[in-house]
Amino acid sequence: MSQHTRQGTTPQTIPPGGAPAPERTGAPDGRRLGLTLGMLVLPMYVALGAPSVALPAIGRALAVPFGATAWILAAWSLTSALAMPVAGRLLVRWSPFQVLVAGVVALAAGSALAGAGPALSVVIVGRLIGGAGAGATVIAVFAAATALPGRQRIRALGIIAAASATASGCGTLLGGAVTAWLGWRAVLAIPALALPLLLAALPSRRALTRSGSGSAERNGSTGRLDIVGAAALSVLAGSLITLLQAHSVGLPAPVTLVVAAAGALAAVGLWWRVRSTPDGFVPRRVIASRGFLAAGLIGGTVFAGYYGVLFRAPSLIEQATGGGPLEAGVLLVPAAACSVLAGRLVGTLTDRFTGWQVSAGLAALTVVGVLVVALFTGPIPIVLGMALTVCGFAGAQAVLVGLAPDLVAADDRDTAQSLLNFMNALGGGIGPAAVAGLSGIVPVPVALAALAALPLAGLVLSLTRRPTAGRRPAPDAMRGSPR
Repeated sequence: MSQHTRQGTTPQTIPPGGAPAPERTGAPDGRRLGLTLGMLVLPMYVALGAPSVALPAIGRALAVPFGATAWILAAWSLTSALAMPVAGRLLVRWSPFQVLVAGVVALAAGSALAGAGPALSVVIVGRLIGGAGAGATVIAVFAAATALPGRQRIRALGIIAAASATASGCGTLLGGAVTAWLGWRAVLAIPALALPLLLAALPSRRALTRSGSGSAERNGSTGRLDIVGAAALSVLAGSLITLLQAHSVGLPAPVTLVVAAAGALAAVGLWWRVRSTPDGFVPRRVIASRGFLAAGLIGGTVFAGYYGVLFRAPSLIEQATGGGPLEAGVLLVPAAACSVLAGRLVGTLTDRFTGWQVSAGLAALTVVGVLVVALFTGPIPIVLGMALTVCGFAGAQAVLVGLAPDLVAADDRDTAQSLLNFMNALGGGIGPAAVAGLSGIVPVPVALAALAALPLAGLVLSLTRRPTAGRRPAPDAMRGSPR
């Protein structure tokens, strides 16, 4: 996609893909760049599933209750989601390559600290740092991919989505194997492998610097960070994830009330900031763009369904087979492999159907997958249900992230893409937290059936909240004035 202001106007709908825009002469090859970027995201997506099988060993080694180890997962999800909109604002001044380097360094340093931590508090601090680096890295990767023109963009995003889904799906297998052979510290240190993999991105450095150069001049911004808006969004997201984790980690009632109050105040503060500061951390013109919030909510619900199933599937397989985490990881490999198929098919589907139709189908797959895992016992139905949610996750990631540039003005592309990823990642944290919290109140099948309500809501939204065709504002048309 061209960095410069487009001539004419573009409908604010997800493009059907049937008539892709002409691609620039000499534009980077989407397949090659997608492979490079997909390789970079492998360690951070492995970090989502691998530690889950090591939590019992961590609890025993550090002499802490098992419930307390849940913060190892929550810390990563929290800072990863929060770092995404921050990284999107940094792209105003920095190129995607610069943000990528900063993110990978933080990712590696935090993961090394977590792996070497002598106490749970140090491990959690390391996971907080590593999660923030992971969030920034994801934003840089998608900023580089969405800068590609039409067909090349979809091709790159499909490869990245397949890589991320495969890595997260195989995380339990890798985590079980590494825990058995090298110990839990090695599992937490796995994301540090992104640092040597960064060398593979050096040949593509030129392509990774194109979308960042001159963005500050294009949008007339100095790149100054809206601290109040960033703080309000951070507290709101942190409160939500903490409240969902409160039951599973045994958070005291007074602390829970304080967290809830802080979240409510943050929600009010964020609403006020969006209305009073149009160019703030969450620009009103971006979230008011037709279809933007709908796309973010759809992606968040699909991610919630996938990660909720990923959280419970290994233990359900262990119960059904009597095996351990390594055996469960092996059985889940076929489900993870479905992400490759989904990544390859998404481009073909967007050639024949509108993006809203594709997203509805992916949400429906996720609903069915969650219900299969909830209603049927035995390893085969669990693997089948997991495979369906994997396809929904991989496909939605490519379709919805690729959508962001087509919903907003060109100058707001990086901000929109980072906010959309934030909503996706937040949904990914909500899914496991909701299942964990409900599992302490109702049976696991009921908790999973309740989880299916989230992607079902995304399906309904895909079918009923299609944005009407409209005209995208010129890059500076809405600057400084609310929509």
